[in-house]
Amino acid sequence: MTNAQRQSRLAVILAFGLVYFFWGSTYLAIDIAVERIPPALMCAVRFLIAGVFMLAFCGLRGRNIRYSPRQLAQMATVGVLLLMGGNLTLSYAEKYVASGLAALIVAVTPLWFLVLDTLLLGDHHVSIRGKAGLGLGVVGLFVLLWPDLTTTTSFGRVQLWASISLLGGSFSWALGSVLAKRWKSADVDPFSATPWQMIAAGLANLLFAIAAGDFSQVVWTPRGIGATLYLVVCGSWIGYTAYIWLLNHVPTAKVSTYAYVNPVVAVFLGWLILHEHVDRYILAGSAIVVASVILVTSAQVTKKPAADEMAMVETTGD
Repeated sequence: MTNAQRQSRLAVILAFGLVYFFWGSTYLAIDIAVERIPPALMCAVRFLIAGVFMLAFCGLRGRNIRYSPRQLAQMATVGVLLLMGGNLTLSYAEKYVASGLAALIVAVTPLWFLVLDTLLLGDHHVSIRGKAGLGLGVVGLFVLLWPDLTTTTSFGRVQLWASISLLGGSFSWALGSVLAKRWKSADVDPFSATPWQMIAAGLANLLFAIAAGDFSQVVWTPRGIGATLYLVVCGSWIGYTAYIWLLNHVPTAKVSTYAYVNPVVAVFLGWLILHEHVDRYILAGSAIVVASVILVTSAQVTKKPAADEMAMVETTGD
């Protein structure tokens, strides 16, 4: 192995480590941040700071940051679906759901990817392995939610609805991601498109925070501010940059392993730092969910034959 190959390999290992740890730790940071900062206001601060500084950095580095109104509208749509529909829902849910459990529920996002990718893009079949992963993921969710499904306490019911909202949030994240794929253009730089998405989501979260009266409820503690800054620097800047770098240097199938490593990191950190309870349902459910995500992300996707594509054209041509 040459020195250049050794350095490249170390860079890949470092990038994976950054994505695995920092994205896995964001669940813990969100849990801490929303203790005294309302979720919508926290998300607004996080994404506006991250987006503005990232956009300025891209501009200083000579990257294209000027886009047409149509492209900016698409970026805004994707940003709101990802970072408001996905992250704001997660932030609200973590006021009632443990960070580790929230991460495990959100881990089903690749299952939504498979369904939406097929429905919206409609150019491939789901393999048997993929369908098995979908079914196993549903079983895993039932195991994870079983204590809340069978509870009779009012707080348990609140936890159940918060957990169910995470499924809607993961759907929104997957929908935004699939639309981003559908609207992908050769003249759009992903590094400069992301800060535009963050700014749009930050503004949308800010409007929501104003409407909800978050400014009259917020308490700016060093603990909350520190957690929010951690989300900006480690979650949005370091984690995302490492993720984009990996997409350009490593096969996508390997990069997607973050989907089942992050929940494990989140459960461990929640148990270690916040002393979150880990029972047999979480252990069993996490094993099933992780297995389902592995099946889905490793499933082969086959193109539909020409006959199927012609049938689709004829069906939609009326």
